[in-house]
Amino acid sequence: MLLNFIHWNVNPEMFHIGSFGLRFYSLGFLLAFLLGYYIVYRMFQREKVETKYLESLVLWMFVATLVGARLGHCFFYQPDYFCTSEHWLEIFLPFDDQWHFTGYEGLASHGAAIAILLTIWLWCRKNKINAWWLLDRFVIVVALGGAFIRLGNLFNSEIYGVETSLPWGFIFERNGETVPKHPTQIYESLSYFLIFAACLWAYRKHDGKLHNGRLFGWWLIALWGVRFLIEFVKEEQVDFEKGMTLDMGQWLSIPFILGGILIVLLSHKGLIKEGIFTGKQKEKQKKK
Repeated sequence: MLLNFIHWNVNPEMFHIGSFGLRFYSLGFLLAFLLGYYIVYRMFQREKVETKYLESLVLWMFVATLVGARLGHCFFYQPDYFCTSEHWLEIFLPFDDQWHFTGYEGLASHGAAIAILLTIWLWCRKNKINAWWLLDRFVIVVALGGAFIRLGNLFNSEIYGVETSLPWGFIFERNGETVPKHPTQIYESLSYFLIFAACLWAYRKHDGKLHNGRLFGWWLIALWGVRFLIEFVKEEQVDFEKGMTLDMGQWLSIPFILGGILIVLLSHKGLIKEGIFTGKQKEKQKKK
């Protein structure tokens, strides 16, 4: 019977030269930023917003994603280990006892999301841009990035599901698994690609003239709703999740879903500020 399932034993590294190795996960991360930059760049051009703003925004987002994802994992999933005098430095310096680089083994998407939202708010405040307008466009490429990241998780043979008898079950042989598991990385990746496509379609259908906050709100509901549902067939990521009705990923998703519902309601009631710019930038745009 096991021959009907997919035996997964792919090397997570695309190639290795000396001490340097490029992983599929890293490639997906880079592709997410490169394609995301291109798509948002075209949106800015389409709506006649100066693309010079994007240069600093991409740098801010890159740092926010890495730092937020790392802190999210350490504080949400392993606080008992990292929040100690012995191991707190490993949050930022992932080295073993001989100072060999071990890599950031733990990254959490909820932490990245929080950091990205905070960073966008700060960046928009600094550049006098309406954060709601930017979020409606930026989340489109975030969904695409999430799809690439989950494919990277598949190549790493990590974050998969519980045992299944379905014919598309994966036997993750690199981890010593002998029974098929739900390929939840593929479930999430496909879902995120669909969310990306739906949001991009909505943006183009309305020619970018969307009510501020509307797309962002529905994106929150869709993306974190999918994450919440798929978590039901995922294996526990950490020991303390065993026996929990809802795991940590689901508990962290609930505020985002509720926030999305609230934002959609506020947008429909016209309580979210419209326009691209704020303050003096808004006045300059009017004069043009």
